[in-house]
Amino acid sequence: MTFFEFLLQYGGLIMAVLGMALVVIIPGYNSGKGVGMVGEAATGLIMDEPEKFGKSLLLQMMPASQGLYGFVIAIMTLGRLHTGMGLQEGLYILMACLPMAIVGGPTAIAQARVAVSGVQLLARNENEMTKNIIYAVMVETYALLAFVSSIIILSTVTF
Repeated sequence: MTFFEFLLQYGGLIMAVLGMALVVIIPGYNSGKGVGMVGEAATGLIMDEPEKFGKSLLLQMMPASQGLYGFVIAIMTLGRLHTGMGLQEGLYILMACLPMAIVGGPTAIAQARVAVSGVQLLARNENEMTKNIIYAVMVETYALLAFVSSIIILSTVTF
């Protein structure tokens, strides 16, 4: 069997699984890194002011959403996998995973940076924390757009 025969026979499934892996790995890795960044800052805060744990936990959870969005796209992709998948269908699924895979990672880190600033703000002026949450939600908007784009692309064409 030549490489091209192998690609034509199994390439669709390989491409679809590649898309599924990318949409889990990239946003998941960066969400984990972002949650860790905010957790480090929040730990420093609650050492002096333990009563602010709940509010700092809210900030820490925000960068986790991109990893969850990627996981949902992967589960949706899993439902479309089958052994006789053609190369065209596999490439289509790979392309459908890319919006969330590409946008999810950078937005998780950007949101974590905003949330770390929010922890600093929480330490200085607790009453202004809502403004920081709005800043973090603005970053979330782009992750949501990528998430919805991947869902629409995955859902619109069937082979």
